[in-house]
Amino acid sequence: MTFPFEALRRHPDVEGPGLVAADAADRLLLDESAATRAGAAPGEVVVIGDDYGALTLGAAWEGDGDRGQGGVRGIRVHQDALTGERALERNAATLGLSEAFTSLPLLDAASVAGARVVLLRLPRSLDALRDAAGLVAAHAAPDVVLFAGGRIKHMTPAMNDVLRETFARVDITHARQKSRVLVARGPHDGRDPAPAASQADGLELRAFGGTFGGARLDHGTRLLLEALGAGGGPRVGGTAEDPWLDLACGNGSIGAWLATRHPAGHVWSSDQSAVAVASARATAAANGVTERMEVVRDDALSIRPDASASLVTLNPPFHSGAAVTDRIAPHLFADATRALRPGGELWCVWNSPLGYRPVLERLVGPTRQAARDRRFTVTVSTRR
Repeated sequence: MTFPFEALRRHPDVEGPGLVAADAADRLLLDESAATRAGAAPGEVVVIGDDYGALTLGAAWEGDGDRGQGGVRGIRVHQDALTGERALERNAATLGLSEAFTSLPLLDAASVAGARVVLLRLPRSLDALRDAAGLVAAHAAPDVVLFAGGRIKHMTPAMNDVLRETFARVDITHARQKSRVLVARGPHDGRDPAPAASQADGLELRAFGGTFGGARLDHGTRLLLEALGAGGGPRVGGTAEDPWLDLACGNGSIGAWLATRHPAGHVWSSDQSAVAVASARATAAANGVTERMEVVRDDALSIRPDASASLVTLNPPFHSGAAVTDRIAPHLFADATRALRPGGELWCVWNSPLGYRPVLERLVGPTRQAARDRRFTVTVSTRR
């Protein structure tokens, strides 16, 4: 029985209703790596960047029997997005494959040590690809084969060059259904990822590959901080019991700014991206505010109590993978509303053409404009 790709679900579907959870690049990666995976022992297959579980579960399914009892076991999986992990868990439960893999929240030496086969969905960021390839080259088995695939429209020749930095041979498969796979062998000069570093407005910024904005202060965040600073900063909160919440924290610049400018202030930052959390923690450490800036991996503010916060800051993402979407921000607005106490404030910056103000008025409460330039708008919404 062939693997039932159609049974996979996105959980959640933020790019639009009805989109599939597996694409031609997933199928091509599984087909191109099948012969190599057949010789791998349990624990020797690693999957990186599996959006909703197609690669992991496809590898686990293969073999004899209706439910793939002969497929790979002991698969180690790293997915940057927490929602991806949860989608994999749900899809695995549906297919009876929950015991076939282990999800690892960090992409580190332990997650690839001794691997002989690595399946990688190519990230959009060359720096993220460089971090992953360098880590595999440093810690996987000497005969490891890295299969890196994606949709051709998102691939560039520079990806080949990045792989050649740490692998002696990179082959390119034939295209199929607008997808292609790069096959890398002969690891050399591997290295553990190190965050990029910069300074901006008195802040030390750090970012591992794939973090939104990199190690810099993006324009929208800068406008938000200028608006916050113009009034002398937050008027309430910032205690250990009522920390300022920085939602979708990215490289941690907002949280670090709050903690450095208010020496007694406490910040709680969250992001569903594992690489963003690692970057924000590195930023906190570089600014000496680790004890007052907690950074967690969470889907929005799900682990925060209802009606418990005085202030939430937010620069909402508008990408899901390679797709541009306006469906993420309302989810974040709604959870910020849940976490805010009545009278609490949501400080938000967004691309002006997105026109989020009516949504903020509906979900949060009365909303005023605090700053605006030709690209971005900063609003302050007061929880009803």
